[in-house]
Amino acid sequence: MSGNTANVHLSRSLGLGDVILYFVTACSSLQWVATAAAAGPSSLVVWVIAAFAMFLPVSVCTVALAARYPDEGGMYVWSKLAFGPFAGFLTGWTYWTSNLPYFAGMLYFAAGSALWISGGGTHGLAASPAWFIGFAVLGLGFATVLNIYGLGVSKWLNNAGAIARCAALLLLAGLGAVAWRRYGAATSINAASLRPGLALNDLIFWATIAFAMTGPESASFMGGEIRDPQRTVPRALLRAAPLILAIYIGGTLAVLVSVPWQQTSAMYGVMEAVDRVGGRLGLEWLTPLGAVLIVITCLGSAGAWLGSVARIPFVAGLDHFLPSSFGRLHPRYGSPANALMVQTAIAMVFAVMGQAGTSVKGAYDVLVSLMVIGLMIPYLFLFTAAIRLSGGEQAAGQLRIPGGRYTIVVAALLGLGTTMGAIILAVVPRPDEPNKVLAVIKIVGMTAAMLAGGVAIYVGGKRRARRAALLLCLKSALPPKATRNSP
Repeated sequence: MSGNTANVHLSRSLGLGDVILYFVTACSSLQWVATAAAAGPSSLVVWVIAAFAMFLPVSVCTVALAARYPDEGGMYVWSKLAFGPFAGFLTGWTYWTSNLPYFAGMLYFAAGSALWISGGGTHGLAASPAWFIGFAVLGLGFATVLNIYGLGVSKWLNNAGAIARCAALLLLAGLGAVAWRRYGAATSINAASLRPGLALNDLIFWATIAFAMTGPESASFMGGEIRDPQRTVPRALLRAAPLILAIYIGGTLAVLVSVPWQQTSAMYGVMEAVDRVGGRLGLEWLTPLGAVLIVITCLGSAGAWLGSVARIPFVAGLDHFLPSSFGRLHPRYGSPANALMVQTAIAMVFAVMGQAGTSVKGAYDVLVSLMVIGLMIPYLFLFTAAIRLSGGEQAAGQLRIPGGRYTIVVAALLGLGTTMGAIILAVVPRPDEPNKVLAVIKIVGMTAAMLAGGVAIYVGGKRRARRAALLLCLKSALPPKATRNSP
């Protein structure tokens, strides 16, 4: 919401069912199913570990803080209350900017899947940077235009994406079950293969899975639109969590039993499974169908997240530091058009810069690393704020976490350790990266640029605020001007 509409009361239109579906959509993605399957059967165990090491701590801290501050702007205000305005600003800024490489990475995944509509993984464009960059830019532009026309127009893309995701998951699970029954598992799944490895490549994968298990905190930005958020959010999380874990574990298992994990790609894994089983069953038409469903899913997610994160700076109160044009609504459609266009332009830059000097797979890995680091930084503030704000008396009627402050502190410390480990590992290039030094420079440099941009905007905003306050003081100290009728 823009600054000029920040005080408008939002109707609490989201009920329990809406929030459950929101959590399932925000916290799960076929993109990470492919990544997990490419890591082997041990990823099934890693999903469970990540659920306890990341999803559970985020959920506990989010529920605890949202119960105390349900309508206060989520992570931005929690950090601000705990550590001051700069921490609050940096939390909101990094949470927003972390989504910029996410758009490019997700649309790279969609571009790879789109090749399976005709030609599959052997398509001539499979190694073409121009195809992946072009698809990402066009996809971002398409979703942005729809969002500029307002939610009344863009919602059809979001809804289509949600329906396509359900259909794609059902297709993948169904083919996996048929493959296992008819042909046996393509990947050996036993006690030895399920044991997580500790090699460098395995640890880098753990950081990505920790990222995949985030998302519960995003509902805190919508507190004003949720009916009875103190009760609805925790109840929705309890119901959504098993579904999210089932999607990740069930989807990963379906890919593993369909394709040998050593032959599975982190970018094409889902489509490889659909193509392989569909071909063996004589149902080759399932391959282009699955590709279309995944592309629609990714475009729907892009449309939904583009529209929502464009409002995060305003919900978090960042409009006091951004240029005034950033917070203006479109005069006809009522959408944050300027914010959407600036956001999309930056996301396009990430798509191009991530590709520079490396292969398509290398660019995808860089974008994933940027996603992980960018989003993990605000979690450092979330967990430390939960520890600091967990003391004191609880308000009457406030949701009580079992175990009270002890549970919150333990969960926050566990999440803090997972977050710091994920940040460190995300900087390390994968063993198959052809230019490791360049990859590290791009990851560190682009992350530093995001942080520096936020600091510069904050400092500039504070200076403008001080000048405005000084001018106001000077004006109030001057004697009033004489009017024409004064003697």
